[in-house]
Amino acid sequence: MDQFPEDIYTEPSNIDIDTLKNLGPLRGMAGVWEGNRGLDVKPKAEGPKKQAYVEHIELQPIDPQTNGPQLLYGLRYHTHVVKPEQVKTYHDQVGYWLWEPATGTVIHTLTIPRAQVVMAAGKASADATEFELIATNDSINFGIRSAPFLEYAFKTVEFRIKVTINPDGTWSYEEDTVLMIRGKSEAFHHTDRNHLKKIAEPTPNPMARK
Repeated sequence: MDQFPEDIYTEPSNIDIDTLKNLGPLRGMAGVWEGNRGLDVKPKAEGPKKQAYVEHIELQPIDPQTNGPQLLYGLRYHTHVVKPEQVKTYHDQVGYWLWEPATGTVIHTLTIPRAQVVMAAGKASADATEFELIATNDSINFGIRSAPFLEYAFKTVEFRIKVTINPDGTWSYEEDTVLMIRGKSEAFHHTDRNHLKKIAEPTPNPMARK
């Protein structure tokens, strides 16, 4: 592929090890956050159901990552969601938010314990306060993979997440997971949104702390 260099082994020199200074549009997401205004619209046999939720998400900087000449900065995250006034887990998710300065690319990976993984991507400037990432079922790069039952009953054909970094130091997201549900002819838009407030600052990445 002609957008990549012939030398696929040599790593960049003089890498800035301070990830927090090099997160581009992800800088406003670093830290520990809570959101009490979550709204999930999910599919049920009787039709769409709205569910409020409370979210705790921790996004901590990792050391710079290289793939030969490629350089990525990022945040490792864990999201835990419950219904209001409940303890039982409603949703759990882990993964990475990555920023590639050379190409202006934001990458979001997610894994959920219902046997599904997603990798979505989009373009943004380093100082962007709003960006959208997309994954599709038929992409070999930024795609969606599900275990057999989900592919059979609730096939995810597209995933979108739009992030907004707000002037007051909060951030918000809107997700749209497009499902083809067995027995239904039209796609179902499973949506989630929340507004997150910081409760703790991020911990610098290991190389920066050293």
